[in-house]
Amino acid sequence: MNFPAGFLGNNVAAKASSSLRRRGISIRHIAFAFALSIVLLTLYFNYFRRTGYSFPADVIQYAPETPEVWTDRSFQVRDAFLHAYHGYERFAFPNDELRPLSNTSVNNFNGWAVTAVDSLDTMHLMGLEQEFNRAMTAVHNSNFSLPTNTHVPFFETVIRQLGGLLSAYALTNDDILRTRADELGTILAPAFNTTSGFPKYGVNTVRGTSNGALIGSLAEIASYQMEYAYLGKITGKKEHVDRATAATRNFVNADLREHGGMYPMFWNISSGQARDTHLSVGAASDSAHEYILKQYLMTARKDKANLEMYLRFTSHVFNNLMYISPNRHLLYVTDSKLYRTGNRPTHDFEHLSCFFPGLLALGAHTLPLNNLDEVGLNFTALADDLLPKQKMGYEELSSFNLKDLHLWAAEGLAQTCYLTYADQPTGLGPDVINVLSGGPRPEIRWMDAMQEWRTSSRRGPPPGVGDKHPWVGDDTPRNAREREMAYAMRDYYVKNPDYQLRPETVESLYILYRVTGDVKWRHRGWDIFQAIEREAKTPSGYANINKVDTYNPQQLDVMPSFFLAETLKYLYLLFREDDILPLDKWVFNTEAHPFPVFEWTEQEKEAYGVL
Repeated sequence: MNFPAGFLGNNVAAKASSSLRRRGISIRHIAFAFALSIVLLTLYFNYFRRTGYSFPADVIQYAPETPEVWTDRSFQVRDAFLHAYHGYERFAFPNDELRPLSNTSVNNFNGWAVTAVDSLDTMHLMGLEQEFNRAMTAVHNSNFSLPTNTHVPFFETVIRQLGGLLSAYALTNDDILRTRADELGTILAPAFNTTSGFPKYGVNTVRGTSNGALIGSLAEIASYQMEYAYLGKITGKKEHVDRATAATRNFVNADLREHGGMYPMFWNISSGQARDTHLSVGAASDSAHEYILKQYLMTARKDKANLEMYLRFTSHVFNNLMYISPNRHLLYVTDSKLYRTGNRPTHDFEHLSCFFPGLLALGAHTLPLNNLDEVGLNFTALADDLLPKQKMGYEELSSFNLKDLHLWAAEGLAQTCYLTYADQPTGLGPDVINVLSGGPRPEIRWMDAMQEWRTSSRRGPPPGVGDKHPWVGDDTPRNAREREMAYAMRDYYVKNPDYQLRPETVESLYILYRVTGDVKWRHRGWDIFQAIEREAKTPSGYANINKVDTYNPQQLDVMPSFFLAETLKYLYLLFREDDILPLDKWVFNTEAHPFPVFEWTEQEKEAYGVL
């Protein structure tokens, strides 16, 4: 059978048209649907598909407070310090630390009254003259001796005890503090009797010997440069300066090609070379990374080698260790190990890593990141001896405004640090969380998100930087499935629920407030201080807290010296109206002890062999 041309098509079209009319669908509806489809496809291919993710921000208003309110809050922090220190004086002095539940003491750092010495500069800054003078009896009476066959832990003694003496001297010019610091620095010197000059773990102060494994953690072998450099400056002793420069020399000579220029976690103390591939800004690594920048700043920005290492370190972290969480888009930094197949992140985020946003803000504030030629550096040339993939990362970084990039990273990370507090029923931050990235959930590198944000014409704030409200989900899920769903919405689960009165988050809030002037950092610090008062206070002091992610937290019988030396000091400085320690004139060691910026004289440069 033959059909007229177009018969089948016309017939089918006619039937279809009739069917659509019966359903109330006209040609006009079809045309509208078609046009809408074109619009949606255009948006998809030209925006959504290209950017992959959107990063909305919440609108958060912070109530304006008068200067008098902030001054009163600084006084409340001072009262908290007095409560803690008076409890230590009553129940623990001259031993090391107070046990705030049993009202007993513990000698866990040599028995040299570490809480008193660690707190000297805090007392001076707070104007607590009577407490300061009573604490000085520990300085006058100390001879830094220990029973036979016992050892001083080098790292902790340097940052707490030596650092405390040096900063108190810098603030008061009391010669006894310089004398005791010189004695202690000399007594600890046997730790450096190694082939590389990296220090061993412990020192026997009676025999003048050192002990410890030949494999040392990064933080313990490279967190003394500031203390020994400043000690050399105020005593005029070359041997102290030589010890400070040993770490820089070792790092300059180390083969870090496989590590992207970043220091790994473990090192051979004999050879001075890296021992593993674990890269982290958290435990066992943190303060060594911190001291690269701070040594450069403390010595009046003349140490080009440390500046180069700081830029390599931060560049590797930006390109490899910083991620955005899938749901709330929280910016976080994690650790990783390098394998033949590439970089494998753990997606753990440690409280100890929360010093890092403050460090980035300090660098953005003090370094000519957009004009490195002023200090004789070419940013992309820093990758000349690295692998090709790592060189590409430098090219991507150099396409951004580096100062903005560092400050954005600081703000986003500090916000996540704060939110790990605000998300908990107690308002206190857990020691470690694990972010649910990878596997069935997206794994979003921050620099990938930054590139996509830029190609989308920079819509909204940079990824991970916009303000976010705390999580308000159900904290008491009734079964495993509900618990997993809650974790997924929050983007993480709590891996270690302890709050150890740590300072890192409030340290970063303080630095960001001083750098940006944005009052939100003060408000967030006030939230944290109120939580400490509510949950950690005891009749004689303040206690570490377990189970911060529950409504039934438990106080622990521990009050570390750094709570008085660091946590309360940073909160006090955050709330003070006047800036009594300007960041361009003072540099804090890793225990929050401020050292003055100084410059080597020409005679010192020649005598000590420093630049």
